[in-house]
Amino acid sequence: MLLAKVVGSVVATRKEPSLGGLTLLLVRPVNDEGQEMGVHLVAADAVGAGPGEIVLIAAGSSARQTLATDKRPVDAVVMAIVDSWSIDGTTKYKK
Repeated sequence: MLLAKVVGSVVATRKEPSLGGLTLLLVRPVNDEGQEMGVHLVAADAVGAGPGEIVLIAAGSSARQTLATDKRPVDAVVMAIVDSWSIDGTTKYKK
């Protein structure tokens, strides 16, 4: 699992039929200080996340294990919206 920030959305009017009804979000991983890093990913949204939110994503075969993505050809899924995180008792992020 990775922490990521929702930075945009992806619209695809023509796609594999099994992807119908899924919202696709553009996310970018964040480090433990909440700074964006690495490459952007397209993730299916299973929880109703929105722009600017910090989310928890799963990738690979784990991405197909939510109710929204079961048996669908996805490689990343937004599976939680993060309220806060802390490291060694220090709050690093709070929504």
